[in-house]
Amino acid sequence: MSIITYKFRVKDRGGAKRLAQQAIASNQVWNFCVATQREAEKRRREGLAGLWPTAFDLLNLCAGVAAQIGLHSDTVKSICRQFAASRDRHRRCPGFRSSFGAKRSLGWVPFITRAIQLDGCVVTYLKRRIQFWQHRQLEGELKAGAFIQDARGRWFVTFQCDVADDLDAGQGEIGIDLGLKTLATCSNGDEIPAIRHFRQYEKALGNAQRAGKKQRVKAIHAKIAAARRHHLHVASARLAKANKLIVVGNVNSSQLAKTRMAKSVLDAGWSSFRNMLRYKLARRQAVYVEVDERFSSQTCSECGSLSGPKGLKGLAVRAWDCSECGASHNRDVNAARLILCSGRNAALHLPGIPWSGGRYGYDEVGVGLPPHQ
Repeated sequence: MSIITYKFRVKDRGGAKRLAQQAIASNQVWNFCVATQREAEKRRREGLAGLWPTAFDLLNLCAGVAAQIGLHSDTVKSICRQFAASRDRHRRCPGFRSSFGAKRSLGWVPFITRAIQLDGCVVTYLKRRIQFWQHRQLEGELKAGAFIQDARGRWFVTFQCDVADDLDAGQGEIGIDLGLKTLATCSNGDEIPAIRHFRQYEKALGNAQRAGKKQRVKAIHAKIAAARRHHLHVASARLAKANKLIVVGNVNSSQLAKTRMAKSVLDAGWSSFRNMLRYKLARRQAVYVEVDERFSSQTCSECGSLSGPKGLKGLAVRAWDCSECGASHNRDVNAARLILCSGRNAALHLPGIPWSGGRYGYDEVGVGLPPHQ
């Protein structure tokens, strides 16, 4: 079973205004949890007796407040549980949520199944009917959801559904080398182009920013994000349908985002692409593997020798011939083939063994160490 989130845009203006008020109330509950947590930390630093507030403690402290601030009691409980989960996961107290000003937090009103009534394209929350555009049918069992707001002030309703992993899987196996000139190069030679959505709207975005048109800036950013997300969804869905094993290199986008390539790295959306592949393969009971891609551009996929281009100057070399066996390689395709072989062994839980010869015969679990020292 998998949890799938469906997102639909709210089209009821009156409902959006009421949701904005309820979002302020949700922030008040969240800020109370933050203040309670910080007070407990202060008492501990001062050496005074004090209990670490758990989700159960926060629920008791917020008991009876829902009717006073215009929220459902289950919404208050969901906020307290989410606060405790976020605090424990990050091991620090989350910050306050601002309801006003230029740096206000985006609206958020969580709910569980019994707090709403769903009838087609209408959801009823606190006896208020809110309509939304339902562009696809819900599948599985509804577990929870939330009303959320984007940077442009538009409201959406999300539903988290528990769906069965019963989709058909393909029969192929493929390795993927992520890049900037092409989003992904596959081990079979196929390429997924990098559309560079931000670069397409960069000039219009700069003009809007210099003119001080804040709403126009938000609209352009939203259009870039939507176009990038659509491109990644289409590409990941096509790969997930055709393959039972997909292996991707573990390129660190967060570290590359701190370099001069930051704009191109963030525009590529590597992390989103990998996440899409992961959950779409899970629904098909297929295998997704991430492997170490070090030396994958320098190692020959035919003989395993470390004879490829090296260093910063070697980055410009897109095709090379192996000095040991004479095989000709496309740099990215060769890397994708090595990534695939490494992922096959990782998926089968095989121990690392030295290269055994033959096409794509590099049989170490991680490509990180060259076969010949």
